Amino acid sequence: MAVRPSILQAFINLGNFLRDFCDSTTTKNQESHEELQKTIQRAGQHNGWFTEENVCFALQQWGEVLTAENLEGWLANYDITDHTEPKTIAIIMAGNIPLVGFHDFICVLVSGHRVLAKLSSNDNLLLPFMANYLIGQDPSLKNSIAFTEDKLTDFDAVIATGSNNTGRYFEYYFGKHPNIIRKNRNSVAVLTGEESVGELKALGQDIFQYFGLGCRSVSKLFVPKGYDFATFFEAIYEYQSVINTNKYANNYDYNKAVFLMSDFKILDNNFLLLKEDEQYASPIGTLYFEHYANSESIGQKLHADKEQLQCVVGKPGLLETTDFGTTQTPRLNDYADGVDTISFLLSLDKD
Repeated sequence: MAVRPSILQAFINLGNFLRDFCDSTTTKNQESHEELQKTIQRAGQHNGWFTEENVCFALQQWGEVLTAENLEGWLANYDITDHTEPKTIAIIMAGNIPLVGFHDFICVLVSGHRVLAKLSSNDNLLLPFMANYLIGQDPSLKNSIAFTEDKLTDFDAVIATGSNNTGRYFEYYFGKHPNIIRKNRNSVAVLTGEESVGELKALGQDIFQYFGLGCRSVSKLFVPKGYDFATFFEAIYEYQSVINTNKYANNYDYNKAVFLMSDFKILDNNFLLLKEDEQYASPIGTLYFEHYANSESIGQKLHADKEQLQCVVGKPGLLETTDFGTTQTPRLNDYADGVDTISFLLSLDKD
């Protein structure tokens, strides 16, 4: 690892600031504290999904991740050397959850390259705040961070995140450049019926955090034949306040009406709809489920569909599983779609 010490320290300082911001009403840096609070409020006014609770959850997670121990442990696995000619990396960011593109942003900077970021209109306030804070810690970063609303030009590689439809657009326009192009993925949970109440409560976090809008949000359950959902519904009842958010409630009501008018069989606890369906991407306020016969059959299905999956929550044994309640707290080495972003960025020096 040979990350420039000033860059590393800037991210460590950012982590310290975010933890301080989330843990107390007063801070050592009152000016930045007040600016971030105003940014959170503006983000919520601009995008109704970005509630203060959800934005603060994202900030807290980044605060806990950005420590000297975590950063140094993560980067120790790579041979990062100074670039004679740093590359400009265009990052096209999604806006489904707060700061969803921040990991790519970090990867580009710590690998010694320059960021050219095109922000989603749904999330165009939080990352500029983070960038300005980092530049305040290490002024040299000013030459390594740029934001644009225009057509992307003068870049060497692309990291783009979007839907299956935008993915085809990205491939058409950026296919000639070195790239990472991410499309739709969903997360699922495999239940056996032997889960504890605590595990099911933790699963509620995986389902309801960010209103289920993230690719790491569990959108579908696989359950054994004859599974009784009563225990599951009881365990997730503490998340009922989600229905008090207007945008979520409107989606829940709309989808419930559509299902009922179409004579679909659904289970309903007044804030979450359960519908049997073979698809992975469920609408907001809805969780799909599908029965499986045995561990062998579900294992085969998940393996066949692995390119559609981000996380598989459940007990060890089926592919690479994620613990209950942890999908929304990824570590620095938990790369989206399983593609090592740092390795990709370092490979550009060899082209």
